[in-house]
Amino acid sequence: MEVFLAQPRGFCAGVVRAIEIVERALEKYGPPVYVRHEIVHNKHVVESLKKKGAIFVEDLSEVPAKAVTVFSAHGVARSVEEEAEARDLPVLNATCPLVTKVHNQGKRYISKGRALILIGHASHPEVEGTMGQVPGPVLLVQSVQDVAELRLPSDAPAAYITQTTLSVDDTRDIIAALQAKFTDIQGPDIRDICYATQNRQSAVRDLSKLVDVILVVGAANSSNSNRLREIGTEVGVASYLIADGSELNPDWLKDAKAVGITAGASAPEVLVDDVIEALRRIGPVSVSVVPGREENIEFRLPAELTAG
Repeated sequence: MEVFLAQPRGFCAGVVRAIEIVERALEKYGPPVYVRHEIVHNKHVVESLKKKGAIFVEDLSEVPAKAVTVFSAHGVARSVEEEAEARDLPVLNATCPLVTKVHNQGKRYISKGRALILIGHASHPEVEGTMGQVPGPVLLVQSVQDVAELRLPSDAPAAYITQTTLSVDDTRDIIAALQAKFTDIQGPDIRDICYATQNRQSAVRDLSKLVDVILVVGAANSSNSNRLREIGTEVGVASYLIADGSELNPDWLKDAKAVGITAGASAPEVLVDDVIEALRRIGPVSVSVVPGREENIEFRLPAELTAG
């Protein structure tokens, strides 16, 4: 069986930075370090950090006084930051810099008196954080239908921002609907959309031309991993989301001569290796990487962790 690996796949720079913040905090301050929400949406990553002494909580009330606290890569609402300040908690902010950029864009649009529309998934932690960072009302749209139902005059000055785990392809129709509905609407440059999301989705489209089945390594609650599976399905290739090799169903591969593997932005390469090993238990495989975009972006760590 031929196995083709998508390029790029797996960890993006924001995820690498977030995990490194927790690991460095554990080294510098010693365990436990408290992390609000899963640092990234991947059980394997969370479990490995737990073993090193990280404690994951959903609410700051679960964090003891003076305990080192990390905010996840998805970002948090301003109210969470204020609660941490009021309690004098030493905070390390692992919010992805691209998410912070979206927060700042939203604040800028609001300050100019524009009605702000956020394209994203309801109840996703990034969306909750963004809506809680912007000092004003934010209208959430998830579909073209939601745009049609917006109760804003068509000549109202408006602006839109997007959840970073959506790509140019995911948002194109919604942005077009917004531009058709409003006569005065602004939005970020298309180049501001998360590079990692776009690159991984483009890589899956390339992969789909070579294979009979696509396996997406990622967590069930990972927005970008689910989207990679959907894209494979949309282009007509049987596609499955699996956490690791233990979830591989041999029936999926019955008539497959070529299998493609990719991984969501929060899935480590060790899980891709685990899936390849599971394939090897079924029969001999040859593995090759599909040529794709090289990513060499790195995000700086907080100053507290890099100083001496």
